[in-house]
Amino acid sequence: MNATKKRTNSLVITIVLFILALAFLAPIFLIFINSFKGKLFISEDVFSFPNSKTFVGLENYIRGIDTVNFWNSFGLSLFITVFSVAVIVLCTAMTAWYIVRVKNKFTNFLYYMFVFSMIVPFQMVMFTLTWFANRLHLDNPVGIIIVYLGFGAGLSVFMFTGFVKAIPLEIEEAAIIDGCGPIRTFFLIVLPMLKPTAVTVAILNAMWIWNDYLLPYLLLGTNYKTIPISIQYLQGSYGNTDYGSLMALLVLSIVPVIIFYLSCQKHVIKSITAGSVKG
Repeated sequence: MNATKKRTNSLVITIVLFILALAFLAPIFLIFINSFKGKLFISEDVFSFPNSKTFVGLENYIRGIDTVNFWNSFGLSLFITVFSVAVIVLCTAMTAWYIVRVKNKFTNFLYYMFVFSMIVPFQMVMFTLTWFANRLHLDNPVGIIIVYLGFGAGLSVFMFTGFVKAIPLEIEEAAIIDGCGPIRTFFLIVLPMLKPTAVTVAILNAMWIWNDYLLPYLLLGTNYKTIPISIQYLQGSYGNTDYGSLMALLVLSIVPVIIFYLSCQKHVIKSITAGSVKG
Protein backbone atom coordinates (compact mmCIF):
# COMPACT_ATOMS: atom_id res chain seq x y z
CA MET A 1 0.00 0.00 0.00
CA ASN A 2 2.80 2.40 0.87
CA ALA A 3 4.61 1.72 -2.41
CA THR A 4 1.39 2.26 -4.38
CA LYS A 5 0.68 5.48 -2.50
CA LYS A 6 4.20 6.77 -3.16
CA ARG A 7 3.87 6.02 -6.90
CA THR A 8 0.51 7.80 -7.00
CA ASN A 9 1.90 10.85 -5.20
CA SER A 10 4.92 10.91 -7.51
CA LEU A 11 2.66 10.71 -10.56
CA VAL A 12 0.45 13.56 -9.30
CA ILE A 13 3.48 15.75 -8.53
CA THR A 14 4.91 15.03 -11.99
CA ILE A 15 1.64 15.97 -13.70
CA VAL A 16 1.32 19.18 -11.67
CA LEU A 17 4.92 20.18 -12.43
CA PHE A 18 4.40 19.39 -16.12
CA ILE A 19 1.32 21.64 -16.22
CA LEU A 20 3.23 24.42 -14.45
CA ALA A 21 6.11 24.05 -16.93
CA LEU A 22 3.68 24.40 -19.83
CA ALA A 23 2.12 27.46 -18.20
CA PHE A 24 5.54 29.14 -17.85
CA LEU A 25 6.76 28.16 -21.33
CA ALA A 26 3.56 29.01 -23.20
CA PRO A 27 4.15 32.81 -23.30
CA ILE A 28 7.69 32.30 -24.62
CA PHE A 29 6.39 29.90 -27.27
CA LEU A 30 3.70 32.38 -28.34
CA ILE A 31 6.28 35.15 -28.65
CA PHE A 32 8.47 32.88 -30.78
CA ILE A 33 5.77 31.80 -33.25
CA ASN A 34 4.38 35.32 -33.57
CA SER A 35 7.82 36.71 -34.36
CA PHE A 36 7.55 35.01 -37.78
CA LYS A 37 4.07 36.34 -38.60
CA GLY A 38 3.17 39.60 -40.30
CA LYS A 39 2.38 42.42 -37.90
CA LEU A 40 -1.17 42.72 -39.26
CA PHE A 41 -1.93 39.08 -38.53
CA ILE A 42 -0.61 38.90 -34.97
CA SER A 43 -3.47 40.79 -33.34
CA GLU A 44 -6.06 38.86 -35.39
CA ASP A 45 -5.04 35.39 -34.23
CA VAL A 46 -2.31 35.27 -31.61
CA PHE A 47 -2.50 31.53 -30.98
CA SER A 48 -2.25 30.29 -34.58
CA PHE A 49 0.92 28.94 -36.18
CA PRO A 50 2.45 30.81 -39.13
CA ASN A 51 1.12 29.63 -42.47
CA SER A 52 1.71 30.47 -46.11
CA LYS A 53 -0.33 33.66 -45.71
CA THR A 54 1.03 34.95 -42.40
CA PHE A 55 4.65 33.74 -42.51
CA VAL A 56 7.17 36.52 -43.24
CA GLY A 57 10.45 34.77 -42.45
CA LEU A 58 13.07 36.99 -40.84
CA GLU A 59 11.45 40.24 -41.95
CA ASN A 60 10.39 41.17 -38.42
CA TYR A 61 13.89 40.54 -37.08
CA ILE A 62 15.56 42.62 -39.77
CA ARG A 63 13.08 45.50 -39.43
CA GLY A 64 13.28 45.49 -35.63
CA ILE A 65 17.09 45.46 -35.60
CA ASP A 66 17.26 48.34 -38.05
CA THR A 67 14.53 50.39 -36.34
CA VAL A 68 16.05 50.56 -32.86
CA ASN A 69 19.73 49.97 -33.69
CA PHE A 70 19.49 46.74 -31.72
CA TRP A 71 23.14 45.66 -31.77
CA ASN A 72 24.32 48.86 -30.08
CA SER A 73 21.77 48.28 -27.33
CA PHE A 74 22.81 44.64 -27.15
CA GLY A 75 26.46 45.58 -26.68
CA LEU A 76 25.61 48.15 -24.02
CA SER A 77 23.40 45.69 -22.11
CA LEU A 78 26.09 43.03 -22.37
CA PHE A 79 28.76 45.39 -21.04
CA ILE A 80 26.65 46.55 -18.09
CA THR A 81 25.45 43.04 -17.23
CA VAL A 82 28.82 41.28 -17.43
CA PHE A 83 30.77 43.83 -15.42
CA SER A 84 27.98 44.42 -12.90
CA VAL A 85 27.66 40.70 -12.22
CA ALA A 86 31.43 40.29 -11.94
CA VAL A 87 31.71 43.18 -9.45
CA ILE A 88 28.72 41.94 -7.43
CA VAL A 89 30.02 38.37 -7.18
CA LEU A 90 33.57 39.36 -6.23
CA CYS A 91 32.73 42.12 -3.74
CA THR A 92 29.85 40.33 -2.01
CA ALA A 93 31.81 37.08 -1.71
CA MET A 94 34.65 38.93 0.02
CA THR A 95 32.17 40.79 2.23
CA ALA A 96 30.41 37.60 3.26
CA TRP A 97 33.74 35.93 4.09
CA TYR A 98 34.75 38.91 6.21
CA ILE A 99 31.41 38.95 8.03
CA VAL A 100 31.59 35.24 8.87
CA ARG A 101 35.24 35.08 9.91
CA VAL A 102 35.45 38.41 11.77
CA LYS A 103 32.72 38.11 14.38
CA ASN A 104 32.07 41.35 16.25
CA LYS A 105 29.35 43.96 16.67
CA PHE A 106 30.33 45.79 13.52
CA THR A 107 30.07 42.71 11.28
CA ASN A 108 26.75 41.77 12.88
CA PHE A 109 25.44 45.26 12.20
CA LEU A 110 26.80 45.13 8.65
CA TYR A 111 25.13 41.77 8.00
CA TYR A 112 21.73 42.96 9.20
CA MET A 113 22.03 46.10 7.10
CA PHE A 114 22.52 43.94 4.01
CA VAL A 115 19.53 41.81 4.98
CA PHE A 116 17.44 44.92 5.60
CA SER A 117 18.31 46.29 2.17
CA MET A 118 16.60 43.26 0.63
CA ILE A 119 13.17 44.46 1.78
CA VAL A 120 13.52 48.08 0.69
CA PRO A 121 11.61 48.57 -2.60
CA PHE A 122 13.39 50.39 -5.38
CA GLN A 123 10.49 52.80 -5.83
CA MET A 124 11.09 54.12 -2.31
CA VAL A 125 14.61 55.33 -3.08
CA MET A 126 14.64 55.89 -6.83
CA PHE A 127 14.32 59.69 -6.75
CA THR A 128 16.96 60.08 -4.04
CA LEU A 129 19.17 57.60 -5.85
CA THR A 130 18.86 59.47 -9.13
CA TRP A 131 19.78 62.76 -7.42
CA PHE A 132 22.88 61.28 -5.77
CA ALA A 133 23.91 59.42 -8.94
CA ASN A 134 23.79 62.66 -10.92
CA ARG A 135 25.84 64.51 -8.30
CA LEU A 136 28.42 61.70 -8.16
CA HIS A 137 28.56 61.38 -11.98
CA LEU A 138 27.31 57.79 -11.90
CA ASP A 139 24.76 58.41 -14.66
CA ASN A 140 26.81 56.61 -17.32
CA PRO A 141 27.43 52.96 -18.34
CA VAL A 142 30.38 52.65 -15.94
CA GLY A 143 28.80 54.44 -13.00
CA ILE A 144 25.61 52.36 -13.15
CA ILE A 145 27.74 49.29 -12.33
CA ILE A 146 28.38 50.80 -8.88
CA VAL A 147 24.65 51.41 -8.44
CA TYR A 148 23.85 47.80 -9.36
CA LEU A 149 26.44 46.67 -6.81
CA GLY A 150 24.54 48.54 -4.11
CA PHE A 151 21.19 47.02 -5.06
CA GLY A 152 22.48 43.50 -5.66
CA ALA A 153 24.63 43.28 -2.54
CA GLY A 154 21.83 42.43 -0.08
CA LEU A 155 20.67 39.11 -1.52
CA SER A 156 24.17 38.16 -2.70
CA VAL A 157 25.79 38.69 0.71
CA PHE A 158 22.93 36.78 2.35
CA MET A 159 23.46 33.79 0.04
CA PHE A 160 27.26 33.80 0.29
CA THR A 161 27.19 34.09 4.08
CA GLY A 162 25.24 30.87 4.46
CA PHE A 163 27.72 28.91 2.35
CA VAL A 164 30.86 30.45 3.86
CA LYS A 165 29.68 29.14 7.23
CA ALA A 166 29.81 25.61 5.79
CA ILE A 167 33.50 25.92 4.87
CA PRO A 168 35.66 24.31 7.59
CA LEU A 169 37.89 26.88 9.26
CA GLU A 170 40.70 24.30 9.44
CA ILE A 171 41.20 24.53 5.67
CA GLU A 172 41.92 28.25 5.89
CA GLU A 173 44.15 27.75 8.93
CA ALA A 174 46.18 25.19 6.97
CA ALA A 175 46.60 27.70 4.14
CA ILE A 176 47.80 30.35 6.60
CA ILE A 177 50.33 27.91 8.05
CA ASP A 178 51.60 27.29 4.51
CA GLY A 179 52.27 31.02 4.17
CA CYS A 180 49.09 32.35 2.53
CA GLY A 181 47.92 35.79 3.56
CA PRO A 182 44.24 36.79 3.71
CA ILE A 183 44.07 37.77 0.03
CA ARG A 184 45.69 34.56 -1.23
CA THR A 185 43.60 32.48 1.16
CA PHE A 186 40.42 33.98 -0.22
CA PHE A 187 41.28 33.68 -3.91
CA LEU A 188 43.07 30.31 -3.76
CA ILE A 189 41.02 28.50 -1.10
CA VAL A 190 37.68 30.16 -0.34
CA LEU A 191 36.53 31.48 -3.72
CA PRO A 192 36.99 28.15 -5.60
CA MET A 193 34.89 26.43 -2.92
CA LEU A 194 32.19 29.07 -3.40
CA LYS A 195 31.97 28.46 -7.16
CA PRO A 196 28.48 26.82 -7.18
CA THR A 197 27.08 29.64 -5.04
CA ALA A 198 28.88 32.27 -7.12
CA VAL A 199 27.30 30.89 -10.29
CA THR A 200 23.86 30.93 -8.65
CA VAL A 201 24.36 34.55 -7.56
CA ALA A 202 25.61 35.41 -11.05
CA ILE A 203 22.54 33.91 -12.72
CA LEU A 204 20.08 35.70 -10.44
CA ASN A 205 21.78 39.06 -10.88
CA ALA A 206 22.34 38.60 -14.62
CA MET A 207 18.64 37.94 -15.26
CA TRP A 208 17.70 40.96 -13.15
CA ILE A 209 20.21 43.39 -14.68
CA TRP A 210 19.71 42.19 -18.27
CA ASN A 211 15.93 42.68 -18.08
CA ASP A 212 15.96 45.82 -15.93
CA TYR A 213 14.19 48.79 -17.48
CA LEU A 214 13.55 51.35 -14.76
CA LEU A 215 17.05 51.91 -13.32
CA PRO A 216 18.86 52.37 -16.69
CA TYR A 217 16.02 54.61 -17.86
CA LEU A 218 16.32 56.84 -14.79
CA LEU A 219 20.11 57.02 -14.75
CA LEU A 220 21.08 56.76 -18.42
CA GLY A 221 17.98 58.24 -20.04
CA THR A 222 17.92 58.15 -23.82
CA ASN A 223 21.65 58.79 -24.21
CA TYR A 224 22.44 55.11 -23.63
CA LYS A 225 19.67 52.69 -24.59
CA THR A 226 19.79 49.19 -23.15
CA ILE A 227 17.70 46.42 -24.75
CA PRO A 228 14.54 46.95 -22.61
CA ILE A 229 14.61 50.69 -23.37
CA SER A 230 15.10 50.09 -27.10
CA ILE A 231 12.26 47.57 -27.23
CA GLN A 232 10.00 50.04 -25.46
CA TYR A 233 10.47 52.49 -28.33
CA LEU A 234 8.65 50.07 -30.65
CA GLN A 235 5.43 50.88 -28.82
CA GLY A 236 4.20 53.99 -30.57
CA SER A 237 1.52 56.44 -29.54
CA TYR A 238 -2.23 55.87 -30.02
CA GLY A 239 -1.78 52.09 -30.01
CA ASN A 240 0.43 52.13 -33.09
CA THR A 241 2.74 49.24 -32.16
CA ASP A 242 4.82 47.11 -34.51
CA TYR A 243 4.07 43.79 -32.83
CA GLY A 244 6.09 41.81 -35.37
CA SER A 245 9.32 43.64 -34.62
CA LEU A 246 8.44 43.70 -30.91
CA MET A 247 8.08 39.91 -30.78
CA ALA A 248 11.27 39.42 -32.78
CA LEU A 249 13.38 41.61 -30.48
CA LEU A 250 11.88 39.95 -27.40
CA VAL A 251 13.09 36.61 -28.75
CA LEU A 252 16.57 38.02 -29.34
CA SER A 253 16.66 39.45 -25.83
CA ILE A 254 15.56 36.17 -24.23
CA VAL A 255 18.03 33.90 -26.03
CA PRO A 256 21.26 35.09 -24.27
CA VAL A 257 19.73 34.61 -20.80
CA ILE A 258 18.51 31.10 -21.68
CA ILE A 259 21.92 30.13 -23.05
CA PHE A 260 23.67 31.50 -19.97
CA TYR A 261 21.32 29.66 -17.61
CA LEU A 262 21.57 26.33 -19.45
CA SER A 263 25.38 26.52 -19.51
CA CYS A 264 25.48 27.15 -15.74
CA GLN A 265 22.64 24.85 -14.70
CA LYS A 266 24.88 22.10 -13.35
CA HIS A 267 26.54 24.56 -10.96
CA VAL A 268 23.14 25.66 -9.67
CA ILE A 269 22.26 22.04 -8.92
CA LYS A 270 25.56 21.62 -7.08
CA SER A 271 24.82 24.74 -5.06
CA ILE A 272 21.39 23.45 -4.03
CA THR A 273 22.84 20.03 -3.15
CA ALA A 274 25.67 21.56 -1.12
CA GLY A 275 23.24 23.77 0.75
CA SER A 276 21.09 20.82 1.73
CA VAL A 277 23.94 18.96 3.48
CA LYS A 278 25.19 20.11 6.86
CA GLY A 279 28.87 19.98 7.63
